[in-house]
Amino acid sequence: MEIPEGITQTRRHFLGATAAAAVAAQFGMTGEMQAQSEMGKLLVSPGVNPGAGASFGPVKQINAGDLDVGYVEAGPANGRPVILLHGWPYDIHSYVAVTPLLAAKEYRVVVPYLRGHGTTRFLSSETPRNAQQSAFALDVIALMDALKIDRAILAGYDWGARTADIIAALWPERCKALISVTGYLIVNVEANKLPTPPKSEWAWWYQYYFATERGVLGLKEYRHDLAKLVWKFNSPTWNFDEATFDRTAAAFNNPDYVSIVIDNYRWRLGLTKGEPQYEAIEKRLAAAPVIKVPAITIDGAHDPFTPPGNGSAYRKKFAGKYAHQTLKVGHNVPQEAPQAFAEAVVKVDGF
Repeated sequence: MEIPEGITQTRRHFLGATAAAAVAAQFGMTGEMQAQSEMGKLLVSPGVNPGAGASFGPVKQINAGDLDVGYVEAGPANGRPVILLHGWPYDIHSYVAVTPLLAAKEYRVVVPYLRGHGTTRFLSSETPRNAQQSAFALDVIALMDALKIDRAILAGYDWGARTADIIAALWPERCKALISVTGYLIVNVEANKLPTPPKSEWAWWYQYYFATERGVLGLKEYRHDLAKLVWKFNSPTWNFDEATFDRTAAAFNNPDYVSIVIDNYRWRLGLTKGEPQYEAIEKRLAAAPVIKVPAITIDGAHDPFTPPGNGSAYRKKFAGKYAHQTLKVGHNVPQEAPQAFAEAVVKVDGF
């Protein structure tokens, strides 16, 4: 989960053919994102679980950089590329309902497991299980290279939004457009050492838990229970069922899951050092570079980590063509509001 810039300055395959056709037909009802006042019409009501019962087909594997990346793909091979990036504690199934909507619009949709999740594995046992922000961004660029994708729309939330933000900021030639949930999430570790209001600190209890050895043991032993608790806190109006959670929780059985989660949060708090190979990139990111590619930012109205101000807290960080939406959902926006999320992708593609 993410600490948006707005709380402090820097702290922060596929559906079956019949189901896909039905969802695609629903998506075809509107080709443009409606005005914010109309967005509620697109959203599911509490108690409805979008994507429940849906599934991806076989997971593909490809060597990319330091990883053997597990990913799913849908849509025509020559379609406009869209890469959908998940967060923590989630996985590719956040996009199980979004993917067929975009595939029906002839996008080539790629949804990878991030390092430490699902079937993604390190190619060498000697590679440090590093989880600083630069590593994730370079993982995605390596995946794009391996798949021969020069430029893609990048869309994500939580860890995935941060990763997409970084690529859009530092390698804009690889990012056609951006969908970023919770806005600008690039981390400045030094600034991240500053305290935030107590209510915010309380909401991020797990970060401090993970800073202890007790937290490491707790994540190992209770990884599923902890993740379910986080899901409920993050998305108080999302009534997901056990099958939906269990489908994603299987991704936490990755042998590097604990190492990656712990390193990510300890690095952000300045409790562990990054790798020297990423130092130059981190210095550029510490300067909070402005994102110039076309972008749509999305906030979940019921997300406890959404900053106040309807996107105003991070507006200055987006210098290209821009729009903002606040949806009546929680933290896991693509899974809670798949149709609205897919429409945002189509909209930003037209910017």
